[in-house]
Amino acid sequence: MNDFQKMSGSWKGSLTYLDYATGKPYTMPADIEIKRIAQTNQFALYNSYPNEKSANSIDTLTISTDGKYIDNALVKSRRQLSNGVIEVITEEMGTDGNDDQPATFRHTYLFSKTQFKKRKDVQFTGATEWINRHEYSYTKNLGH
Repeated sequence: MNDFQKMSGSWKGSLTYLDYATGKPYTMPADIEIKRIAQTNQFALYNSYPNEKSANSIDTLTISTDGKYIDNALVKSRRQLSNGVIEVITEEMGTDGNDDQPATFRHTYLFSKTQFKKRKDVQFTGATEWINRHEYSYTKNLGH
C-alpha cells in the first residue's frame, strides 16, 4: 500500500498499445491524475487523452488488505530496482484479442517519485511468447 502512495498526483505521458487489427503499435498522449480514496485501499485513476477526449475515463485500483492482490490480479513479485524504482508484477486470467481467446495477463507497475509506468502483457493459452498489449508511461508534474 505504501508503495502505491507514490502514485498520487498528476502525471503526463503516453499510451502505446498494440492494434490487433493492424498488428502495429500506436502511441498517443495520455495523462492521469491519481488520488487515494480516503480511509480505503483504493485509488481513483482519472485517465485523460488530450487528442481523444471521448476515451477519457475514471478507474479504481484496489489493493487487497493483505497486499497480495491488485484488483483481481495476484501479486507475483515486488522488488526495488538498483535505480530506486519499485517494480510490482501481477498476473490474472482473462480473455483478449479480437476473438476473445483465453489468456494470462501480466501487469507490470514501475514507479518512483517522478516516474510511473504500467505495462500489460498477454500470453494466450497454449502460447509460449508474451505480447505487449499496452504500456502507459508517465512523468510526474512536480509543480502540482
